[in-house]
Amino acid sequence: MSFRIRGVHDDFLPVNRRAIEQILAITKAEIADMTVEALDKISALFKCPVINRMMHYFFVAENNHGEILGFAQMSYSLDIKFCFLDLIANNPDRRTGGIGEALYNRVREEARFLDATGLFLECMSDNPELLSDISLIKQNRARLRFYERLGARPLLNPAFEKHCRDYFGNPYFLLFDNLGSDRLMTVDELKKVFTAVLKRKHLLDPADKRINGILLSLKGDTLFARPEVYSKKEPVYKFFNVPYDRKISLLFNEGHEIHHIKEKGYIETPVRIKSILKKIEKSEIFIKQKSRHYAESYITAVHDRAFVNYFKRASASVPPGVSLYPDTFPIRKKVRPPKKLVTRAGYYCIDIYSPVNRNSYIAARSAVNCALTGADLLLDGAVMAYALVRPPGHHAERSAFGGFCYFNSAAIAANYLSSYGKIAILDLDCHHGNGQQDIFYSRCDVLTVSIHADPDYEYPYFSGHEDETGEGEGSGYNINYPLPEKTGGDRYFHTLKKAIMAISAFNPDFIIIPLGFDTSKGDPSGKWSLVKEDFFNNGKLVGSLKRRTLVVQEGGYDSRVLGINALSFFQGLFSGMYERAK
Repeated sequence: MSFRIRGVHDDFLPVNRRAIEQILAITKAEIADMTVEALDKISALFKCPVINRMMHYFFVAENNHGEILGFAQMSYSLDIKFCFLDLIANNPDRRTGGIGEALYNRVREEARFLDATGLFLECMSDNPELLSDISLIKQNRARLRFYERLGARPLLNPAFEKHCRDYFGNPYFLLFDNLGSDRLMTVDELKKVFTAVLKRKHLLDPADKRINGILLSLKGDTLFARPEVYSKKEPVYKFFNVPYDRKISLLFNEGHEIHHIKEKGYIETPVRIKSILKKIEKSEIFIKQKSRHYAESYITAVHDRAFVNYFKRASASVPPGVSLYPDTFPIRKKVRPPKKLVTRAGYYCIDIYSPVNRNSYIAARSAVNCALTGADLLLDGAVMAYALVRPPGHHAERSAFGGFCYFNSAAIAANYLSSYGKIAILDLDCHHGNGQQDIFYSRCDVLTVSIHADPDYEYPYFSGHEDETGEGEGSGYNINYPLPEKTGGDRYFHTLKKAIMAISAFNPDFIIIPLGFDTSKGDPSGKWSLVKEDFFNNGKLVGSLKRRTLVVQEGGYDSRVLGINALSFFQGLFSGMYERAK
């Protein structure tokens, strides 16, 4: 949420010219041997993007102030139909976690859109015996680990690596990413790719004997993708013969796919739920449950009726396949709401990230139904329930939506359960749970706790400070733990311990966890670095409270690790819940 990715296709617009200036500055700063001539060639691509039958594309990650945090340069072979990642670089003055991965995934998305046979790139070897400068080994391993995690692996071919060593001074691998396809490229297809790389990227003369030598080495099974060498094995936590009454009730809104914003770069997509479900549904600790239907009155008990009515009408009025983005944001909230629905979006929305489409209301209602079903299952005797839903909800306030969130499912469930006992909400998303804070700020029967990135640098920027502690009867019942940009597992766990102590002192009857996996390392919307072991430990600590617990899915946008992080958290939660007190 702290940056967006967009394509820069020309230098016609002023905003693009400013971006190009920053791209060139980053390139000069990050590449030690970059020459003025090479920079001029990059600059020229914005006027004429096709060179040597390769169409060039640039993607930038920029913040709300128009600062470029990083960029990627990709080219597409118009005749051979493959993509090549020429360059990916971060702004050295704006180091931000997740930028490189987000840019790589955007390049992958474009390559799939172009129906490319694969994505190729070059990366220096991690073989210390072949390097002319051994000090590069750590950096090379980190890069290869990064690309391996994202799906690109080296094509092992000694002839090409030797050529690169002679040409660049160090050996390079040609990496191949099959873009998630099961299709394997033939040796003849790979020969064309290698030829294109040598002629168009290395600028070898077509008659150069090195080209023929490398092509002759591509035969039989002499060229193959290197097996994964950096991926760690998943932690194994086994549970056998779990009693029915101890299983975690699993609910997911099966129709969530109807809410699908297909604009490029929009990260709140249906694959998020599929990634988690695929990993956890076969686990012994879960049991699937069907969601029930609930009246709209449960929603209007938390959200302003005028806002709910607007959202329903606006969603129904948007033509199929169209997304309505707010374009006007009135500063004075006491002004009269505009009559036109398209204009009124900014009256109820807090940002530009939350478009309304024809199915937004239906999907949000479905998410609420799952959360309320989970709440009722707790009342029926279940110990834990998990509402695996989208769209998320914790940024939705009493009379406003934003941050991909429309209805605050966790807050609606909390308000419902508050009739049966005291509630503690522990928001574990990377971004502040401003929705719960706004809704319960004056109440003492619902303790709201949020561990999140400091709003001085992270969304939603206007709330989540430590001195926001509630008002009136709710004074002291709102707790914020803002954390710095580079927060890792140890710092997070230490803060979670403090949150658990505060919740334990409150002594709630129910705990509701708005859970985001955007705290994970490499997530495109966060800057933290939690890994699967951290999620297990955090879940176990939450489980140690031994209260009836409802978990509601919020953020988390790296589909490659969503599943294992989710499984790890719930394995930890299960362990903590049923571990004997020492």
